[in-house]
Order: sequence, then structure tokens, then C-alpha cells
Amino acid sequence: MIRASVERLCDFVGQEVEIQGWLFNKRGKGKLQFLLIRDGTGIVQGVAFRGEIADEDFECAGALTQESSLVVTGTVREDRRAPGGYELSLSSIRALQIAADYPISPKSHGVGFLMDHRHLWLRSRRPHGVLRIRDEIVRAIRDHMADQGFVLVDAPIFTPNACEETSTLFDTEYFGQKAYLSQSGQLYMEAACMALGKVYCFGPTFRAEKSKTRRHLTEFWMMEPEIAFGDLDDAMNLAEGLVAALISRVLERRRDELELLERDAAPLERVIHGGPFPRITYDEAFEILHAAGSETPFGADLGGTDETILGDHFDRPLMVTHWPKEVKAFYMKPDPDDPARVLGVDMIAPEGYGEIIGGGQRMESLALLEEAIDAHQLPQQAFEWFKDLRRYGSVPHAGFGLGLERVVTWICGLDHLRESIPFPRTMQRLAP
Repeated sequence: MIRASVERLCDFVGQEVEIQGWLFNKRGKGKLQFLLIRDGTGIVQGVAFRGEIADEDFECAGALTQESSLVVTGTVREDRRAPGGYELSLSSIRALQIAADYPISPKSHGVGFLMDHRHLWLRSRRPHGVLRIRDEIVRAIRDHMADQGFVLVDAPIFTPNACEETSTLFDTEYFGQKAYLSQSGQLYMEAACMALGKVYCFGPTFRAEKSKTRRHLTEFWMMEPEIAFGDLDDAMNLAEGLVAALISRVLERRRDELELLERDAAPLERVIHGGPFPRITYDEAFEILHAAGSETPFGADLGGTDETILGDHFDRPLMVTHWPKEVKAFYMKPDPDDPARVLGVDMIAPEGYGEIIGGGQRMESLALLEEAIDAHQLPQQAFEWFKDLRRYGSVPHAGFGLGLERVVTWICGLDHLRESIPFPRTMQRLAP
């Protein structure tokens, strides 16, 4: 017997196959039962006729409840009206477990209820589609970075010091001393790029910001490349090429999931066919903001509303450069032409999705780095290893951080980051 997956039924038309899965839904009466069976790769309709299937198997079909686990065999038939374009003429049905009353019914449920049952909600069509797209984006990131000659280097999650500011760190006891959950792997990538040239890390990061907005999670995934002998332009070029590659990959391989999510693909098509991403300075961004009525004072960081205004001004991701040094991390390199600015960049997605990438060129000067550490009131001793990178063969280098959940949210057209990760962590949610 051929054990097949739903997504590969196209390879077995006319053949009998076995499908292992769960009952998604069913309908029918009398001598006919239609079973919608999901196996994790898709959903297929199985048709059972009394008389063409053993009586006990037909009775089993009638006893199945939503999310009961089962194994079925049947002949694959092409049917454009059926989910996925294929159907099974069932020859046997075997229940592995008859599920209790399933708490998530076809009726509408509130977001709070669905998040409380996230472990079960993942089985539904919408989160299933989002997680398929997330998986595709992750694989596309790894493929693109390998094609560009980057080496994956894993950064630690426990760290002895802050990467940016201590107010957004989760601290913990670590065998008699204090440690922090990583808010970025960037400092470690700076060390790794001095060894391997072009590197990146990709893993979970943590921010203790007391934020309840739709653009924040306390645990999320970051992809952070670092380029030895690189500058701001190198970082921006890499970021632009990466984002275009991710969009192309999803449009190529996950059209069905985008349609399931009712995501208009036209704005995504414009990203890859509309030409180079626009690049403007912080000062130019504020000209746009103030013309649009923003009351954010010049010199301040951008808020979510500001990012939306800027994103709506362009039909492709926008890169904003040359930020005031006060609003960026201590390690950013000052602009040689204007020391009040740093060679940083934020990439802002269109359609109101805000910042998806932040980065820039790093200080290669030991003296400037020590001054910056003092100015940010950080302990010099904690950064001795980081300063070693400037003592022993320092070179210009640059990189950025890409927030995976923000990219997934934008590409999928979601309203909130909490849908873009399997089990979201926010200020108010630690379970399931």
C-alpha cells in the first residue's frame, strides 16, 4: 500500500493510497458520507458509499467526530471541484481515536478564546496557512544567505551584558551571577565576521518592553547578518536583495496559502517588479511626516503612526538612513560628514506594517566605542571582549537585524504579530 500525503496526491491519480490524518469536517446522510481529512500538508475529501465499503467502516465514518484521528485508504481521483483538486474514493476507514467535543467549532470565536486554545487553533485553515508561509520564508532566508556566501553562526541566548539598553532585558540568575536573555545576537556576529567574513545568526530573541501594540512580542525570531569590510551601502543592498528574494519565493511557492488568507498579492508583486527600494535620510523623512501633519518632534525616534505615514507614501519598502545618534544603539558609526548622525538604516514596509529591518555600519574605532559606552552609561568591563574586536585587526563592518514575525505579518497581510508565530508571548500571555 502506498502511504501518501495530501499535497502529493497529484502523483497517484488512479492508484489506491493510504492517508493518515484527522477529521476536519464531514457531511452526508443515508448511503453517502463525505469526510474532509487533513494530514498536515493539506485537506482532501474522502467519499464513502455504503455497499462499496465494509459496513463496519461505514459505521465508523458516522461515529467520527471533529479532529478524530484516523487512517483511510482510497483511490485517488482528479476532481477540480474538490479541495485541492483531488478526491479519494474510500475503500477502508479505521479510527485511531474518537475525539471528545472539540472546543473550536466552525462558529465565530473571539481572539482571546482562540489564543487560549492556540495549541488547537493551529489546526485550523488560517494559522495553518500562516505557518506554511512562515516556514517558506525561513527556508528562503537560509537559501538566500547561503547563495550570498554567508556562514550561519549560532549566537548564545544567555548573555552577560546588554546589546542595547538594560531596561528592555529579561534577567535571570546564572550560577551565582546575573545573566540576560539575548535581545540580539549582533555583538557575537561582529566577533564571528572577523573570523569568517560574512556571517549571520537566526534564532529567538527577547525584549522586555512594556508594549501592548500589535507590532510587539516579548519573544521573537531575528535573522542578523554581519559583513566584514562592509559599509552602510553593503548592508542596505543585502537587505533589499533579501526582502525581494523572500517575496519572490512566497509568490512562487505559497500562492494557495496567500489566497486562503485573502491576501492581495498585487502589493507584493510591486515589491519585486517596481524597481529599487527608495532610500531617504531621516531629515527627508521628517519633511514627509510634518507635511502629513505628524506632531513627532524632529530628532525623536519614529512611532508606529510615523512609520505608517512613511510606508503609505511609497509602494515598496522604504529605507530611512542617517539617524540622530541619540535614538540609535551605542555601537553605530557616526557619519563622518555629520557626527550628530549615525550610519544607520531602518527598512519600513508599505501598507502600514512598519519597521521590518534595522541596522547599519558599526564603529571600528576603539576610542569612539569607549566614548559611546560611557555616554550610554554602560559598564566598560562588560564589553572588554567586544572592545577586543577593535584592538586586534579592526575593520569596517556592517549588518542588520530582520524581524521574522514582522516580515511574516506583512507578507501574510495579518493584523497582529501574534498570528505570525506558533505560540506568541506578550506582556499578557505566557500560555499555552
